[in-house]
Amino acid sequence: MSQPVEAFETKSDFAYRQVRDRILSGELGPGSVIQQRELASSIGISTTPLREALRRLKSEGLVELDAHRDARVSPLRAEEARDLLEIRRSLDPLAASLAAERRTNADLQAIRAAAAGLAPLRPRPSVEQLVAHRRFHAAIYTASHNDLLIGTLEALWDKADRYRLLALRTDPGQEARDQKAGEHDALVECVALGDGAGAAEIMRKHIDTSLGATAVWRLGHADAADGT
Repeated sequence: MSQPVEAFETKSDFAYRQVRDRILSGELGPGSVIQQRELASSIGISTTPLREALRRLKSEGLVELDAHRDARVSPLRAEEARDLLEIRRSLDPLAASLAAERRTNADLQAIRAAAAGLAPLRPRPSVEQLVAHRRFHAAIYTASHNDLLIGTLEALWDKADRYRLLALRTDPGQEARDQKAGEHDALVECVALGDGAGAAEIMRKHIDTSLGATAVWRLGHADAADGT
C-alpha cells in the first residue's frame, strides 16, 4: 500500500525515502533487481521521480544503474564492510571524546532521550528499531560540535545499516545484547561526566564488537569459502 507524500516533500524525495527504507530494512535485498514500474506503482508515483531517487541512491552506493537504466541493489562486499569498520574505529571514538568535552545541557538531554528509546537489536529489526539505534549515535555525534565529523559519520551510517542486518541473520544472544546495553549506558555516563578518554575507550570497544565487525568476519569467511 502506498503512503502519502508528506507536506512540502517532493515526489522524488518521497521516492528516495521509501526506496532507501526498503533497502536498509532488507525488503529490497542486496543484489536484487529493482523492477521500476512495479516499485513505482507500489509507492504510488510515476517512474520519473523514482529514477531521480535511484540516481541519488546510486551516489550513496546503495544502488547500481547501468546505461540501459536497469537498476539493482548494490551487493554486500567484504572490502566495503572492512573499510567501514576501519574508519568507524577511528572516528566514532573521536566523536565520543569530543562529545564528552563539548556537550551542552541540550545535547545531554537529547542523548538521554535517545538512550531511553533504545534497545539492543534483535534479528529482523524493524526500520523504526534501526532508526532508534541511529538516533542515539547521532546524538553523540551532534554533541561533538564538529560539522565535518558529524557529516562523515552520518554518511557512513547509511552504508553500514545493511551490514548490521547481515550480522543479525543469526541471533547474537542475550549476553551480547546485555553487553551492548551496558556500553550505551556507560557512554551516556562518560559524556555526562565530561570524561573524554573514557567515552572514547567505551566507543572503541563498542565498535570492535559491533554488528559491523561481525559482518566483516562473516563476509570474509564467505569469500574464503568461495575461493575469492
